[in-house]
Amino acid sequence: MFIRNQRARKCVMMLTWIGFATILLQNFAHGQGFTPTRFTVADAGTAGKPDVVLIPGLNSSRAVWAGEAKLLAPNYRLHLLQIDGFAGQLAGPNASGPILPAVVTELHSYVAASGMHPVVIGHSMGGLIALMLAEQHPGDVRKLVIVDALPAAAAMMGPGATAATMQPQLEAMRQQMLNMPADQYAAMQPMMAARLVKNADAQKMVAASAGSSDRTVAVNAMIEDLQTDVTPGLAATQTPTLLLYPLDPDTQKPEQVDALYTEAYRTMPHVSLKRVDGSRHFIMYDQPAAFDQAVEAFLK
Repeated sequence: MFIRNQRARKCVMMLTWIGFATILLQNFAHGQGFTPTRFTVADAGTAGKPDVVLIPGLNSSRAVWAGEAKLLAPNYRLHLLQIDGFAGQLAGPNASGPILPAVVTELHSYVAASGMHPVVIGHSMGGLIALMLAEQHPGDVRKLVIVDALPAAAAMMGPGATAATMQPQLEAMRQQMLNMPADQYAAMQPMMAARLVKNADAQKMVAASAGSSDRTVAVNAMIEDLQTDVTPGLAATQTPTLLLYPLDPDTQKPEQVDALYTEAYRTMPHVSLKRVDGSRHFIMYDQPAAFDQAVEAFLK
């Protein structure tokens, strides 16, 4: 098993590699007759091998998958997405209007144009996008790996909370974050990162990624995520799925965390749930060895 204990220190090198790979894939995408306008894709791994699409979460760059890409590259052809407007990438059409449905539509077009039947791995909001793709276009996805995402994220906001009941609060949150002074918004990023990841080096990376994201895209995408509920479509989703979810024993009770995710995915027929202890939201940073082992076993 390859253990990535120096992942953060190698980030710059990996970003350079991924940037070069992006140029290669742009040529490929044009050759296939479809060029995304809502995200970019870096092509990596081994041509001719099974395809894996990796989708990062809110405010994240594709670099969040750098360690996993290095691990999977010998045996898979990788498509590493990055949503426009996140982590320094220009906002493009995501600057206005709904974001998630448009990203799913373009992802379907990308998969179809490429003629592939991939495994799709998504973290957080990327996991929600992956679920939406599998529900709306079931022929697109061979397997799903969902990393700490809920089909109805509003449930995290309190007992009995739903996207409908939280609508006024979510709209108020949107306006507050969009109108927040720039210095306050910037100061908020390290505090949020500390709640999302335990690894100190990764905290800096997560905060920097959020700080370089387009604020309008980031806030609107976050509110969209919280307003989305794909639970009604879970029962009809036949895609084999692995759900990885974290437990931070310093701040959470195992029985409550287990109940949250078990209930959220209760109606999905082919889902396996695996808890990863000693981790916060970014499992791939906090418990990379356990993350690798779970993903590799599921893909095989």
